[in-house]
Amino acid sequence: MAAKAENHRTETGIPRVAMIQGEIPEHMLAAVYDPMINLILQGSKTMTVGNRTLRYDPATYFVMSIELPAVGKVHPAASGEPYLALSLTLDPTVLSTLLTDLPTPAWHSENESDNNAGFSVAAVTPGLVDAWLRMLRLMGKPDEIAALAPVYEREILYRVLQGPHGWMLREIAAPNAAMARISQAIQWIRRNFAEPIRVETLAEKASMSVSAFHRHFKAVTTLSPLQYQKRVRLLQARMLMVASAKSVTNAAFEVGYESATQFSRDYSRIFGLPPARDTARILGETQR
Repeated sequence: MAAKAENHRTETGIPRVAMIQGEIPEHMLAAVYDPMINLILQGSKTMTVGNRTLRYDPATYFVMSIELPAVGKVHPAASGEPYLALSLTLDPTVLSTLLTDLPTPAWHSENESDNNAGFSVAAVTPGLVDAWLRMLRLMGKPDEIAALAPVYEREILYRVLQGPHGWMLREIAAPNAAMARISQAIQWIRRNFAEPIRVETLAEKASMSVSAFHRHFKAVTTLSPLQYQKRVRLLQARMLMVASAKSVTNAAFEVGYESATQFSRDYSRIFGLPPARDTARILGETQR
């Protein structure tokens, strides 16, 4: 059912559900990812956030509960079948409604994680796959999407809530939870990434002490607030140079750098090549 997917985000006609297939250019997989549940059907994928890399395949699913700058890489199956995956973008409102409708014992997971990172991999279950299967069947029955997609979405979320990383979904649905407050700070950084930021101001927005805010931010994202801002700046600059033909200097200044030299050093450290060479490589691959 997902075989019509292309090598970029392919909409299914079902709200928040997308699919992707094939060899995906590396630069397209370096981005700030929205909160999502990702299920691989064929092949495998690695995701690197900060200094942590996770690999997942058709035996697992990936949960990202907060907006994170990440670098991904996809791999075909050992048998040669192309990479194929589905994603469900998380909606905190849908999650909150689901949690409100469930008694606490129904969604409490005994297998809580000691790792507070906002992303992780878990083993897929037959119940989760079955819910995804019914969701995908709606692509062939568009008249039923409005009535049934919300039901299947709730079931997918429920199955994840029952798993080892259900705590992530509960955290982002609870306005006063630490992860939800870190998410608010992250959204502010993303809107104002070109401006200088003060950790004290972000901590105040999150209603935390500076030390608690820094600790929670690093635990959730594996990055400090300033490192997070830097990654967002570099990803935005890369897009400006590739998609809008901006010069290295113009892109650097537009995303908030005061020194093109410092920008080039940071860029090379993250992407492995100086900005001009990296842009030429990407454009060359695109034109093949």
